Amino acid sequence: MLRIEPRGCESKFWRYASPLLALVLTGVVSGLIFAAMGRPPGRTVYTFLVMPLLQQDGLQALAVKAAPLVMMGVGLSLAYRANVWNIGADGQFILGAICGGGMALAFPDAPAWAIFPVVVLAGIIGGMLNGGLVAWLRIRFNANEILTSLMFAYISQYLLVYLVTGPWRDPQGYGFPQTAMFADNTLGPRLVADSNLHIGVVLAPLVAVALWLMLERSLLGFQFRVLGQAARAARFAGFRESRLVWVAMLISGGLAGLAGVLEATGTVGQLTPNLSPGYGFTAIIVAFLGRLNPLGVIPAGLLLALTYLGGDAAQISLGLPNAVTGIFQGILLFFLLGCDMLLLNRVRWVSGGTRAAR
Repeated sequence: MLRIEPRGCESKFWRYASPLLALVLTGVVSGLIFAAMGRPPGRTVYTFLVMPLLQQDGLQALAVKAAPLVMMGVGLSLAYRANVWNIGADGQFILGAICGGGMALAFPDAPAWAIFPVVVLAGIIGGMLNGGLVAWLRIRFNANEILTSLMFAYISQYLLVYLVTGPWRDPQGYGFPQTAMFADNTLGPRLVADSNLHIGVVLAPLVAVALWLMLERSLLGFQFRVLGQAARAARFAGFRESRLVWVAMLISGGLAGLAGVLEATGTVGQLTPNLSPGYGFTAIIVAFLGRLNPLGVIPAGLLLALTYLGGDAAQISLGLPNAVTGIFQGILLFFLLGCDMLLLNRVRWVSGGTRAAR
């Protein structure tokens, strides 16, 4: 029979092998699901994970789709390393887009060099306000940040719906729930003319490197890591837990807000109810797949961005429902959390009273 036994310490091998095993198991199970749906598993997985990269401008689309996931994943990695469980990055993403988009709509004639930094700053502040409120509720009332941040995500979404169907609705939009298109001078700079490659594609990896340096090479990063691993030890060392919670939520919220405003001004060009297809929740998977390491978040963000592109390709080519993207991501998170059991435990085969390592 199989027996699960504690290792006594974390396995360095499984720390990095666990995500790879989760990916393999996700591919196998997804293939079985596709087969049950009457689709050839090999072709479907190929369409889902390979075909988007072979299409024209496929790599550009991947980079654009990955940029917000990487930004939010980096911020969430920082918060989770400090044992601050921010689940509301989607709300912070949306509120950042609302604040930045509101500035773009309010000053359409301002020069680009003046208005675009203001738009970006407003987006960051919007995300930080959301995150800061969650931190205040935890510190002041000991409210669980998992619940409060999640509830604020829905509040932000409904606020966006109210604005685009009410006071901010485009009068020239034929009744569609959307704002007017942002003026060209308020849009994010393009890295390549006539493409969707906006400045966020460059900022995302730079943010990841900066947060990695902060976590691994600074006193503040050391405090975050100690707080996450041993909160009592952090208190004995004189680290102020309330201060670290504030900083973690402000940084993760601000990065989500930055991702939101760059998505609105760099990719979409206006505010719509479907501005975020669940990026904030996908970023949670990105953070854990990247092992809560800002540098590991970069390839994890690219992989999860590929699932969005693959879902679109499978919908067009094979007639699969758009929900297949969420199914794939959910299976991946399930196996990732399950395989992480191997970090602190080993599986042994026990037969005839004798234990032999499997």
